[in-house]
Amino acid sequence: MSNRNGFKHNGSYPNGSGVNGFHINRAGAKADLSCRIAGIDSINPFWLASAPPTDKKYNVVRAFEAGWAGAVWKTVGPEPPVINVTSRYGAHFDAGRGIVGFNNIELISDRPLDVNLREIEECRREWPDRVIIGSMMAPMDEQAWKDIAVALANAGVHGIELNLGCPHGMCERGMGSAIGQVPDFVEQTTRWVREAVNLPVFTKLTPNITDILVPAEAAKQGGAHAVSLINTVNSIVSVDLDAMAPTPTVDGKGTHGGYCGSAVKPIALNMVAEIARHAETRDLEISAIGGIGTWRDAAEFIALGANGLQVCTAAMLYGFRVVDDMIDGLQAYMDEKGYRTLEDFRGRAIPNTVDWNQLNMSYDLKAHISEDKCIDCGRCFIACEDTSHQAIEITAQEDGSRRFTVVEEDCVGCNLCQHVCPVPDCIDMRPVDNGEAPVTWPEHPLNPQRQAAE
Repeated sequence: MSNRNGFKHNGSYPNGSGVNGFHINRAGAKADLSCRIAGIDSINPFWLASAPPTDKKYNVVRAFEAGWAGAVWKTVGPEPPVINVTSRYGAHFDAGRGIVGFNNIELISDRPLDVNLREIEECRREWPDRVIIGSMMAPMDEQAWKDIAVALANAGVHGIELNLGCPHGMCERGMGSAIGQVPDFVEQTTRWVREAVNLPVFTKLTPNITDILVPAEAAKQGGAHAVSLINTVNSIVSVDLDAMAPTPTVDGKGTHGGYCGSAVKPIALNMVAEIARHAETRDLEISAIGGIGTWRDAAEFIALGANGLQVCTAAMLYGFRVVDDMIDGLQAYMDEKGYRTLEDFRGRAIPNTVDWNQLNMSYDLKAHISEDKCIDCGRCFIACEDTSHQAIEITAQEDGSRRFTVVEEDCVGCNLCQHVCPVPDCIDMRPVDNGEAPVTWPEHPLNPQRQAAE
């Protein structure tokens, strides 16, 4: 199979199924990656998020050929058409010029609504085993929400995602996060779409809010079948110190944009976990978004309760074939652990995700440095000596090298040394039997509230 540019697809598809019923034998694969979210069956949990990669049929078809199970079509809105600017992207780099985080100031689809609807309909007809979700936004106008929702439904989408999170450009027009940051608006827009169409509704939540449970509960009250999160984080990714303007710059000026990529994964994991573990929202199904680029990222979100996954930045940085590694890695992990389906480990980390007050304050760890693996860089010593608890000693050796040793009585088990060490597994944290019974802060004898109660 080849596309119009002549690049050949190698015929490898997830779960042993190819295009148009062609069967691919994935020898040795045992784990079943199929999932179900908001009543929608998906051949694997990997969907493309609403963004440039889902802007048109050509992109979506290439993604389906690569093995993606679904796509959330780039957000459509009311006429008149959107006008985008150039440039649109910024990046936050590490020291090796790897992209840690990505920033964009792109708006919703700038293509005519009827063109998007026609291409959605064509993709649905040509790819019946793949999922297409229609993403939409509008101002706080009931008829606008209902009209676009009906148009998407008539195009044949499996479900509708309400984009209530875009933190730039559209929010200045009373859309996106301007709605998502107001719980009453979240509930109302969700309710309008539920009234207009008989399709699963995904309410996409903004992370630019103090407590994610508040809009999640509002979405639930409005009748959402699922929530998608997180949308991008409001940000200025960097400043051009020559132009003296935020990047990306547009004719010498810049603005705040939406931050995404691996850097936002910790924020997304926390917000997904909050929804999954609280009684008021735990029955909401979750389409998790935010920094998913590897099978391990995917597994972590599923372990915290995600029913499905959406990916954008990884596809933009590495291409659609990145899904191969995610599929193969997730299956290998599940095979190793004996998980036959995603449901076998979905949410397993939730019981162990607790408030700080529920942690065992008697648990004790000490750092241990492997002499065999140590490369004598001294980073552990510098970090501990300058900024921590002065718990690492240096001993000069006869050959001119240095030996680094942890002073256990001074080590508080913070594990800073382990994180700064450039050598994998050179420093490990070992439990110490201190003879103390497990105790949480509410039970701790030094807790003033307990003392007052006694």
